[in-house]
Amino acid sequence: MKADRQAPIGVFDSGVGGLTVVREIMRNLPDERIVYFGDTARVPYGSKSKNTVIRYSRQIVHFLETQQVKAIVIACNTASALALDTIEKEIDLPIIGVVKPGAQMAVETTQNKRVGVIATESTIQSGLYQQLITEADPAITVYGKPCPLFVPLVEEGWTKDPITEEVARRYLAEILDKDIDTLIMGCTHYPLLRSLLRKVVGEKVTLVNPAYETSQALRRLLRELDLENPGNDEPGRQKYQFFASDGVERFNAFAHSVLPEQISDTKQVQIENY
Repeated sequence: MKADRQAPIGVFDSGVGGLTVVREIMRNLPDERIVYFGDTARVPYGSKSKNTVIRYSRQIVHFLETQQVKAIVIACNTASALALDTIEKEIDLPIIGVVKPGAQMAVETTQNKRVGVIATESTIQSGLYQQLITEADPAITVYGKPCPLFVPLVEEGWTKDPITEEVARRYLAEILDKDIDTLIMGCTHYPLLRSLLRKVVGEKVTLVNPAYETSQALRRLLRELDLENPGNDEPGRQKYQFFASDGVERFNAFAHSVLPEQISDTKQVQIENY
């Protein structure tokens, strides 16, 4: 049976960072409907084991399947790195993560073949960015740096704070010494630090935003599978739906600071039931 082209895209993340991916989908695929799930009760994923991240991701995918989605985006670098390959084999829906699109853009961007990746501990340890980049071009050297403090600083709203800038300078000193010309913001929270990171790395380093690259990869996938929403939804059909496993008010407040439109009706889901 052919999938419904007007069905929503399912997007999930360990918390609120994946809203940067939702923002790019809203901007670049304006006809698409979206169902977003943020696992705010169990965030962060970056310090969890691979088996735990796979288990959590599996539950969320089961939930999204109940929402009749036509495709799934794992808007979480950690889950993309640790769970995507497993989940892909278990479901019939098309599914993409945020790591491959970001890695591909870094390969296309770098001139001096020296690429930096900043991400969570788990994403760096998985080696997936390094693997994908060097498979595409063995001449490229990849330097990874975990930046665990960035997520709580972003969620605190300290995206332009001197403390955050000092933390960024400490984290990035090591890979800037490697003369990189391209830096992947390998966590969905990090694009919200873009202007601060630009200040720290300077104009000569290209910042790669996997959230934007994922929206472009999603567009290509939907086109290839003839699943693009034709944009003629019946009136009254809800375009964007948001779910979280905890802290709905905090989720709404953060969403308001990230998304182009106000979100106030996020629903709480007992995700362990799926």
